[in-house]
Amino acid sequence: MTKGYIHSEESFGTVDGPGIRYILFMQGCPLRCLYCHNPDTWSLNGGKEITVDAVIDKYNRNKEFYNNGGITVTGGEPLLQIDFLTELFERAKAEGIHTCIDTSGITFNPCDCEYVRKMDTLMKYTDLVILDIKMIDSVKHKALTGKRNDNILKFAQYLQEKNMPVWISHVVVPGYTDCEDDLCKLGDFIAKLKNVKALNVLPYHTMGISKYEQLNIPYRLEGVEPLSVERANWAKKIILERVRLNRKKAGE
Repeated sequence: MTKGYIHSEESFGTVDGPGIRYILFMQGCPLRCLYCHNPDTWSLNGGKEITVDAVIDKYNRNKEFYNNGGITVTGGEPLLQIDFLTELFERAKAEGIHTCIDTSGITFNPCDCEYVRKMDTLMKYTDLVILDIKMIDSVKHKALTGKRNDNILKFAQYLQEKNMPVWISHVVVPGYTDCEDDLCKLGDFIAKLKNVKALNVLPYHTMGISKYEQLNIPYRLEGVEPLSVERANWAKKIILERVRLNRKKAGE
C-alpha cells in the first residue's frame, strides 16, 4: 500500500468542494506563490505519514456529517503524490464517497505518457477538480509563482476532454492579479471550457505572514494590503461578463 505524506487535515471543511468534507493537506509544492499563506507545505521532505486505511477510517468516524460532502485532497500540491491519491480515491469510490482534488495543475505534463496514463486512471475515481488558475499570462505567472503556466492551461483542456466537472478558483492580489486586461483574458479562456461548473474569486489576505516569520522566510508582499470583498466581486464580475460575451458570440 502506497503511503502519503500530509501537512495537516481538517475534519469539517466547508469551502473545498460541495457539502461538509474531510480535507487532507498534502505535503510538498513546486510553486512559490508570492501570496502563499502555507509556506510550511512547500518542502517535499517531512510531513506526517498516512495510509489509505487511516484516511478512510477517519472519514467513517464522522460519516453521518458528510452526507452531502466527501473527501477533498489539497495542498501543497496533491498531484505530487498521484499514486497515493489514486489508491485513496479508488477506495473512496468503492465506498460511495465523493472525491475532489484541489490543485494548481502544475505537475501536468502532456508529453509524459506514463504520467498521462496515471492521470487517466486517477480521473476514473475523481468526481470534481478545483483548478486554481493563478494568472492567465504565462510570463506574469512565472513572476508570481516561479513557474510558467503552459501545462496548467493544457491540464484545464485535458479535464475538458475527460468531461471532468471543474470549479475554477482565482486569487486576486492588488497590483499583481487585479489587472482588468488579465481578468478579461481569464474569462476568454474559461469561456472555451464546457466543463466549468463554478468560479470562485478569492481576495488576497495576509493571515499567513506569521508563518514566514516562524520559518525565517522573507515575505515578498510585505506592505500589500488585503483585498476588499467588493474588489474581489468586481474582478469576478469582469471575468463572468467576458465568459458570457464569448459564449454569446459562439451562439451558446
